[in-house]
Amino acid sequence: QVQLVESGGGLVQAGGSLRLSCAASGRTFSSYVMGWFRQAPEKEREFVASGTYYADSVKGRFTISRDNAKNTLYLQMNSLKPEDTAVYYCAARWRAIVPGTSPSEVPYWGQGTQVTVSS
Repeated sequence: QVQLVESGGGLVQAGGSLRLSCAASGRTFSSYVMGWFRQAPEKEREFVASGTYYADSVKGRFTISRDNAKNTLYLQMNSLKPEDTAVYYCAARWRAIVPGTSPSEVPYWGQGTQVTVSS
């Protein structure tokens, strides 16, 4: 089992940048496939990034990375847009996380961090 804690969210103007972090507990962090999802108000949770996969809406602007030595997953978000406003969640499971992965198929989640982009 793995526990996930996100940080780094906040309020930023359109065009700005934020870097989210997800700290994981446990000695098997490197064994998990990690990813980011987000959920905007009154919308379903959606895939953002994992490995080399990115949602079309964030390609070229967001970069996912991980540091296994620090048990940490990152999401660098550049050129932010108001439509990126959402709660961002770190996710983990044993199998690949790809754009078509349903959130119901992911067993481990962080508590989420709010990202608000003003116009």
